[in-house]
Amino acid sequence: MKIFVITKRTGVLLMLCAILMASLFYIGRNETITVSSAKRDLPIYCVQKPENEKVVALSFDAAWGNEDTGQLIEIMDKYNVKTTFFVVGSWVDKYPESVKQLHDAGHEIMNHSNSHPHMTQISVEKMKEEVTKCDEKIKAITGVQPILFRAPYGDYNNDVVGAMRETGHFTIQWDVETLATVGNPWHTRG
Repeated sequence: MKIFVITKRTGVLLMLCAILMASLFYIGRNETITVSSAKRDLPIYCVQKPENEKVVALSFDAAWGNEDTGQLIEIMDKYNVKTTFFVVGSWVDKYPESVKQLHDAGHEIMNHSNSHPHMTQISVEKMKEEVTKCDEKIKAITGVQPILFRAPYGDYNNDVVGAMRETGHFTIQWDVETLATVGNPWHTRG
């Protein structure tokens, strides 16, 4: 026969352990403890390619002037470079001949909103209106329905990415910023 001596201190510890085990058993059966973080809906920053395929996606945001469009087209033609121009609808209104030149030279013309707002500061309905109006302008000149969208100022959140998905667009973000000069009308994005 074995005799166990339980001191007051040991008894308190055993009682606390029993209470803790009972609590865990109760919680495990009747309640769910959820630890999660909100899922962040991100735009596309880059696309994985085979390691032996060395490529760069060059893109430009067109929202202000068009003074260098012809020269830019000549330089890209000289080096056989094709790129994506994310254009603002108001830019398309001002410079439809530039949109046509870029498209005819084989460059993609995609959506950068109609009026260049901070997308996270407007309603989802307004976001969709911004992209739809710009799409219509681009398609009227190029005959191509844009499927890519870049948020002005790189300003996005889950609502922006989700709204663009609902309108049939992939949200694209740059991963290298190469804007080298202040006041440059072309935002070069890589």
